[in-house]
Amino acid sequence: MVTERTRRELLGLGAALGGTMLAGCTGGSNDTPDGESTGTATDTPAETATATPEDTSYSVEMVPVGEVTFDETPETWVANNGSWADMGVALGLEPPKGVWLTNRYHTQYYDEVPGVSVDKSQMVSLYQDGVSKELFYELDADVHVIDPNFLMNRFQGWAQDDIDDIREKVGPFFGNCIYAQHYPWHDDYRYYSLYEGFEKLAQVFDRTDRYEAFVEVHDEFQTNLAPVVPGRGERPAVAVLWGVGDQPEQYYPYLIGDGTGFKHLRDLGVRDALAETDIKDFHGSRGSIDVETLLEVDPEVLMLRGYEAKTRAEFEDSVVAFLENHDTASRLTAVENGDVYRAGGLYQGPITNMVLTERTAAQLYGHDGELFDRDRVASVVAGEF
Repeated sequence: MVTERTRRELLGLGAALGGTMLAGCTGGSNDTPDGESTGTATDTPAETATATPEDTSYSVEMVPVGEVTFDETPETWVANNGSWADMGVALGLEPPKGVWLTNRYHTQYYDEVPGVSVDKSQMVSLYQDGVSKELFYELDADVHVIDPNFLMNRFQGWAQDDIDDIREKVGPFFGNCIYAQHYPWHDDYRYYSLYEGFEKLAQVFDRTDRYEAFVEVHDEFQTNLAPVVPGRGERPAVAVLWGVGDQPEQYYPYLIGDGTGFKHLRDLGVRDALAETDIKDFHGSRGSIDVETLLEVDPEVLMLRGYEAKTRAEFEDSVVAFLENHDTASRLTAVENGDVYRAGGLYQGPITNMVLTERTAAQLYGHDGELFDRDRVASVVAGEF
């Protein structure tokens, strides 16, 4: 185990936490979408009046962790999920040493971008029927891109003392729970959009040039996407659900919110079939609905999460086939019309978001063709721009 003094001598990393960490836990089953028990920044390194030529320290600020000071650019890191991991890929970083659940970081999306790939064979899951502090010591990362409130509230987890211990003896926390905005413990401090979080991470790793290049790619992508989206009256009412198993009769409902996990659906302007019902979002309620309740809503389109590890054909041969042969589910309009699709991963970064948006545009609106420049993406990742 590395001592606090030795760690600081080697890496010179410090953090001042601004804002009070929240306490509280929830409980439940491991068979949930989270795979666990339910239970202002500077663009360049900051200089001061007393700075010397050897002083390379700089600070980046993010809610809720406050201002985090780095004496040198971090090299190793861990990420809360695939949203942040994908940002790292876009910045040309080495993959994080760990993410919350490796099987939820869908690196197959990079197959859509020749020249970009991620090997996660050495990556570890931070959540392994709980989260061990010893694992954080073993990974020995320079920075933890995780909202510490997530560790204290998403399962029977950590206390503030645990957060302080890792921050002081291993490395700082720098993150915000950006993928979803319905958690009851996350309603008293701000969220960040995908590109706001991306900019912050670029500042941490001193790669704002790649971030700015990606902004240009994204702007062009949005321009190409605009004519694909029909008028509001022609957009389908979509229900986003997490299906339980290959024969789903139980579903975790998702309201389309402002988190990064819904950016592709917001950009496509879909109508939320669940928003006008009394069904509560899973993130806040931890509740589920059955097929009979789903039939009462009867959405035009079903977008099912939890199946990204399957190919389109595997999804249709298992999940869709089951629904088509189910006494109740077969009566759903979406099933009758063949409008049942994989909804895309819950964790989206700048690259995976464009891949998923393009895929969903084909599913919902029949768009055929590329909406973003693959070669340009690969060049930015490689630092060739």
